[in-house]
Amino acid sequence: MSIRKRGDTYYVDIRTPSGERIRRSTETADRKAAQEYHDKLKHDLWRTAKLGDKPKHSFKEACMRYLKQEAHRADYESKERHLMWFEAKFGARDLSSITRDEILTSLPEQDQRTGKARAVSNSTRNRYLATIRAMLNDAAGPWEWLDRAPKLEDLPEPSKRIRWLAPTEAQRLLAAINTDWMRDATEFGFMSGLRQANILGLEWSQVDLAKRRVWIHPDQAKARKPIGVPLNDTAVAVIRRQLGKHQTRVFTRNGKLLDEWDAAQWKAACQRAGIENFRFHDVRHTWASWHVQQGTPLNRLMELGGWASYEMVLRYAHLAPDHLAVHADALGTIWSQPTPDLVGAGNKKVG
Repeated sequence: MSIRKRGDTYYVDIRTPSGERIRRSTETADRKAAQEYHDKLKHDLWRTAKLGDKPKHSFKEACMRYLKQEAHRADYESKERHLMWFEAKFGARDLSSITRDEILTSLPEQDQRTGKARAVSNSTRNRYLATIRAMLNDAAGPWEWLDRAPKLEDLPEPSKRIRWLAPTEAQRLLAAINTDWMRDATEFGFMSGLRQANILGLEWSQVDLAKRRVWIHPDQAKARKPIGVPLNDTAVAVIRRQLGKHQTRVFTRNGKLLDEWDAAQWKAACQRAGIENFRFHDVRHTWASWHVQQGTPLNRLMELGGWASYEMVLRYAHLAPDHLAVHADALGTIWSQPTPDLVGAGNKKVG
């Protein structure tokens, strides 16, 4: 029998015109609906085999395949959240029937993580767009499920300045932090550029004080690539202050593992130091900014910071335009000592 009921759900068990066996759930407990699903599936399979039509796939099928494909990615949870949002809108719809305008209209208006009635920015919507765009491009590319993917351009985003502190501000912030563990973790961040999760989760097995380095394993890195971090004198001193506090973990709170950052205490320390709009992740921006201003080449900074693309470090290039100084001086020379070839050149008539 080609339709069977298991529990409360009907399943189909059919063969394609080429003899391939297909067994799948109809996702319904209604016999009539299951029969309609069965008949449509057989019809689509016949058209695919005999007329060359592409098989039909639902949006939900595409989500399931894409998430399975991306399960090893560091941003899997974000992609899952994005596609769950779209699945609630499109569900069992034929993937090829979903239009660009429908996708743009369905973008969230409020924050989905906190559940609060707070409007989301275009940058957040663009992350949703990036996920569905990647899935649809795969469907149109290697999967061969679509003839063409809808064109989804990013929404406009305001340009934001990179937030970083001058060394004197950073020292003032450290002095304003009341607890040793937060102060040490922050100072280590200023000196190493590591992300908060990598600092709080750092284990003694990842530290080599004799060779003055720590390393981050691929499964701990955002780009899923290993990072080797050389330690300067200040970073080594911070690490040494943690010796004997815990058997496996470097940074602890009263000898106990750190489950999360104390956001309230961080905010209070920033207020005492007179520093506004500064997140812990901006410690990493500060580290990178200092490096560029001290002459570290961008390709070396990319390696030190474990960034996946060169574009990520280009955000800091404007902080050290020294390599362009010779070109600026050349223009100044022309201005101070105009040459005969240039004098009045702008007034020449073209005959």
